[in-house]
Amino acid sequence: MMWAKAPVTDVSAQTAVDRRGFLADGLRPVECTACGTCVLVKKSSQHHTSIQWQTSTDNCAEYAAQNKPAALMDTCSKLRASIESLVAEGLLEVPDG
Repeated sequence: MMWAKAPVTDVSAQTAVDRRGFLADGLRPVECTACGTCVLVKKSSQHHTSIQWQTSTDNCAEYAAQNKPAALMDTCSKLRASIESLVAEGLLEVPDG
């Protein structure tokens, strides 16, 4: 019996679709109620939140108070509260499961 490999172009195309879906689909803008920083947010579950920063963290007092690069920090508590508020109001969807 011979096994045939899937054509590389088919795999590459599907990989690009998967990557776009994971990185961009379902993201919506959310503004921090404390500093006005706008990020893109996607809730994959109740406990998993993807955040893509579109600007620097310079306006965030919580980030400014830390003595380490923003890339090594979790999201500030005020932005997290802004996101959780939208979830509680039903304005940011959380998939079931």
